[in-house]
Amino acid sequence: MWIVEYRELIRILTVSDLKVKYQSSVLGFLWSLLNPLLMMLVLYLVFSNVFKFEDDSFALYLLIGIVAWRFLANGTMTSISAIVGRPSLVTKVYVPRQVLVLSTVLSSFTSSILEFSVLIPLLIFFGVDLSANVLFFPLIHLAFLGLVYGMSLVLSALYVYYRDLNQIWDVLLQAGFFLSPIVYPAEIVPDKYLAAYMLNPVTVTIEMYREALLYATAPSAADLAFVAAAAGAALLFGAAVFGRLEGRFAEEI
Repeated sequence: MWIVEYRELIRILTVSDLKVKYQSSVLGFLWSLLNPLLMMLVLYLVFSNVFKFEDDSFALYLLIGIVAWRFLANGTMTSISAIVGRPSLVTKVYVPRQVLVLSTVLSSFTSSILEFSVLIPLLIFFGVDLSANVLFFPLIHLAFLGLVYGMSLVLSALYVYYRDLNQIWDVLLQAGFFLSPIVYPAEIVPDKYLAAYMLNPVTVTIEMYREALLYATAPSAADLAFVAAAAGAALLFGAAVFGRLEGRFAEEI
């Protein structure tokens, strides 16, 4: 399998992406921590009087949603140009083009793990009782990785042919932010729309993060299976679209 055969190249490209991402920044990786914290502060000031949480955990509720969403947004937005951004690896040497997309997604995946790692001490500091259910986090995050990678395969392949796609996707991400339960609880969605609303695997994933990290409860087997199935479908669809379009990548670049 190409993932095993090219694992060293994937590692090198992933590390390279991380270095490029932070090398020109004065604060480096600290911006990855400050960004969600500052966004949490702004959203907290705006929405804290709108949504009342009995245990005053709204700030942490926001932070978990923001960090989860950042992985989706950063992973897809950076990988959208994974093929176009490395023309020499597409036109001059042979490597499976999926390697370029996977390494970019893994870079964002690594950043998100570090952000969640810093989030856990914050949860403890603010008195959240973490339980053994936090061990569900790796399963949830791996399923989310599959979902993001599948989406990224489609986006990166289409972007080779349609260079306005990044602008369109940026707008869709902004809409998706407010269509997902990040700044509000899913319970406020009217009952007649709730079933359709919960068909969004991103919504279910964010809810599972909160269950495992904030509420010390185990995500339901049905939710885990749903997100895993959505990730599998995204991977299959992404691979099919990517395989269909990659034949002309070198020409289009």
